[in-house]
Amino acid sequence: MKAVIWFCSALLLSLNTMASAAGGNNTIKVDPPIPAPEWTLPAIENAEGELSLSQFKGKITYIDFWASWCGPCRLSLPALNKLHAEFDAAKVQFVAVSIDVVEEDAWDFLKRYAVDYPVVIDTESEIARMFAVDGMPSGYLLDADGRVREIHVGYKSGDEMKLAESIRNLLLEMDAS
Repeated sequence: MKAVIWFCSALLLSLNTMASAAGGNNTIKVDPPIPAPEWTLPAIENAEGELSLSQFKGKITYIDFWASWCGPCRLSLPALNKLHAEFDAAKVQFVAVSIDVVEEDAWDFLKRYAVDYPVVIDTESEIARMFAVDGMPSGYLLDADGRVREIHVGYKSGDEMKLAESIRNLLLEMDAS
């Protein structure tokens, strides 16, 4: 619990510090990077059993929180599918986290808007609270050490291009070390 409180406090401090600098930009750089909270959730699509953040250590990971009632998610998830196809799965991992309370709502959404990478569900929004999610969709770009480097809140056309650039920069950092 202390780790969750620390993460949320550090994240809120970073967000408050950078909010005025961000202006209309929905991408917030987290500097210095903050270790992401550990989580384990049941998979509902493109994976079996449970998935944990620790499984993705060593990879750049994009954790995307979404919900079936989220209008912009209908556009962001297909855009993330394209990015998923663009990057080497050995180095970059995408994970969709549904915060739907009813699992069937998430499944119905996924029938209409397919996702090609692992989808997990957080029916209690426990993990969403740990990440201090404050809008739909919300994405967290983690470096290979599991630290939050960027937060993406909301979605507008072209956001995926900025995310792709950020991922490429992290890949360059990873290759340089």
